[in-house]
Amino acid sequence: MFDPLNITAGVFAVLCVIFLIAFVSAIRKRKVLGAVRNFTFTILMLALALLFATISFSIQGYRALTHEQLAATVEIEPLSNQKFIARFWFPDNGESEFKLSGDELYVDAHILKWKSIANIFGLHTLYELDRVAGRYVDIDEEITKDRTVFSLSSKKFVDIVDLRLKYEFLSFLVDAEYGSATFINVRKYSKLKIMVSTTGLLIRAAE
Repeated sequence: MFDPLNITAGVFAVLCVIFLIAFVSAIRKRKVLGAVRNFTFTILMLALALLFATISFSIQGYRALTHEQLAATVEIEPLSNQKFIARFWFPDNGESEFKLSGDELYVDAHILKWKSIANIFGLHTLYELDRVAGRYVDIDEEITKDRTVFSLSSKKFVDIVDLRLKYEFLSFLVDAEYGSATFINVRKYSKLKIMVSTTGLLIRAAE
């Protein structure tokens, strides 16, 4: 699959090899200035290749967001005593089922916006559903009754959000990282669409 980030990382990796060969050649010919110059460019190209490869790896699981789109279809099956089952179907054909407690279905997501310079390398607004939970209407019940929360995100060895918090230099690429949430009452059987837009999450009844 065409991936601008991987291609960019590959280009810098090739340039790294070229400058490394030039560096070795300059050493053999005892051209000190040429060797220093080529070594500097080798390190620079290597750093850029690693940077874009790391960013590409760390956004696995996120989906590009350019307009309002379907994040998941959900079927709600009410049970007794403020319990219900939520069955999720995702655009990539994945399925999940959760038994939740509460009066409402709650879903939240991470949304990551990039600055214009990052768009050149194919980085646009990204989103990933983060968690699903049951939500009580009454705040006292929310505090005292059973809380059911499950992850909707994919497990990652490295996550771009963690990288952004850890390394300040990535701020020149990242414009904003924020969370968005939505919830709806689940007293009766229903089919819902979890939609995501550049302004956040929303829930609609499925046709």
